[in-house]
Amino acid sequence: MSGAKMGTTASTAPIDRVDSENASLNAGSRPPLEQNTLKNYALAMFGEFLGTFLFLFFAFGGTQAVKINHTGPSPQDPTHAIPTPALLLYVSFCFGFALTVNVWVFYRVTGALFNPAITLGCVLVGGIPPLKGALMGIAQLIGGIAASGLVEGLTPGELAVGTSLAPDVSIVQGLFIEVFLTAQLMITIFLLAVEKHRATFIAPLGIGLSFFITQLFGVYFTGGSLNPARSLGPAVVTRDFPGYHWIYWVGPALGAALGAAVYKILLLVNYKTLNPGQDDDGLSVVRCEFTPKGKLREAQNQAASGPSGTSSKPADENV
Repeated sequence: MSGAKMGTTASTAPIDRVDSENASLNAGSRPPLEQNTLKNYALAMFGEFLGTFLFLFFAFGGTQAVKINHTGPSPQDPTHAIPTPALLLYVSFCFGFALTVNVWVFYRVTGALFNPAITLGCVLVGGIPPLKGALMGIAQLIGGIAASGLVEGLTPGELAVGTSLAPDVSIVQGLFIEVFLTAQLMITIFLLAVEKHRATFIAPLGIGLSFFITQLFGVYFTGGSLNPARSLGPAVVTRDFPGYHWIYWVGPALGAALGAAVYKILLLVNYKTLNPGQDDDGLSVVRCEFTPKGKLREAQNQAASGPSGTSSKPADENV
């Protein structure tokens, strides 16, 4: 054995039907199975309906609870809740945590979009087929209505979780607030979840925190919708459609388009070259050999040979 040359090489050869740039993330995984398109779309609709329902059910339930227990002049009347800083913070936590938990639960099932505007953004960048996106959007809207109806039936008092403009906020101001808040969330989703990297597995946490900070800004001024399903559900249940209800559709849609445009620009300039090494864990691909005398010989940063003797990119780079 001591006279024989032994070599072990970290293989970075492309895996069939797996992105070679993400080989270290997918090594050992089975190739994706071919699925029936109809079944795939049906499961996506069910998953998005269920995820949207659970997200909004707990967010609406928490909001209703804190408004019922406000200290206003009409006890137990959630529609007259005073928007104190404590109440606004509580509502922001309700929505932020409800989204974080349910995105983490459904992230590997449907992508956990829960929002027709976010779904539109994914369609615009080519991440979701248009027909599938439309069906998912319909499921999300139904999920929002179902969540609103159940919270209204389970809690005392009139449902008080709708979105409305603050007294001194104009329609134009409300529209652009919704645009920029949705763009923040959309960009977060693209860069943390759509783009694969070493922190992708905790993307739901970043998405939830991003949504939380948008709520801190938006809950008082516009209700912090960012989501047509979030505004439509309570409006349908309470039969209260203000004349500016359209901003909760147009604003998030424009915000998602803005986020998609920013993402496309980053891809166009190949943003990974702007700040390289951010996903490097310091463990470069190492080639180890034993010399004929039994001594270990190491060569750092050598790309492993591919199946045809060609050099391939180390699996650790930019994943």
